[in-house]
Amino acid sequence: MKHVTLPLQKEEIETLQAGEPVLLSGTMYTARDAAHKKLVEMIERGEQLPFDLQGASIYYVGPTPARDHQVIGSAGPTTSSRMDPYVPLLAENGLKGMIGKGRRSKEVIDAVRKHQMVYFVCTGGAGALLSHCITSRQVIAFPELLAEAVARIEVKDFPCFVGLDIHGNNIYDMED
Repeated sequence: MKHVTLPLQKEEIETLQAGEPVLLSGTMYTARDAAHKKLVEMIERGEQLPFDLQGASIYYVGPTPARDHQVIGSAGPTTSSRMDPYVPLLAENGLKGMIGKGRRSKEVIDAVRKHQMVYFVCTGGAGALLSHCITSRQVIAFPELLAEAVARIEVKDFPCFVGLDIHGNNIYDMED
């Protein structure tokens, strides 16, 4: 299994292939559709974002509350297609990685190719297991969104598959 360090670097993105299992370690950000809408509105108004998009990866998650002695509660991926309308503009501004579950639209697939990005797929229903790979969490924007607020998280050996690679290969179109 390939180890991938976040934030993503161009040289690493170029080596990733759809269907390949990977372990992600480093910094990623959490955001779902309401946060994506706010981020895009900030870009359109010319405002500074709460984090640097250059090389950044966003995990589509709205975690459950953490219990005592936990960094985060269950943290399984949400359906990625809800973020599809926002991806092209975020990609133009430096986003390089997305983590979620499910198929992506043609517009996202085109943005992945054009902007040399990668889409990682996590197993749905594995939120409790995935939460153990998250070593820290700090809300950095939109606390009013509660579980869907933007947070900076650190991950160690976070298991995924490459869902879309820069060549347009798609895990959902692969045959056995």
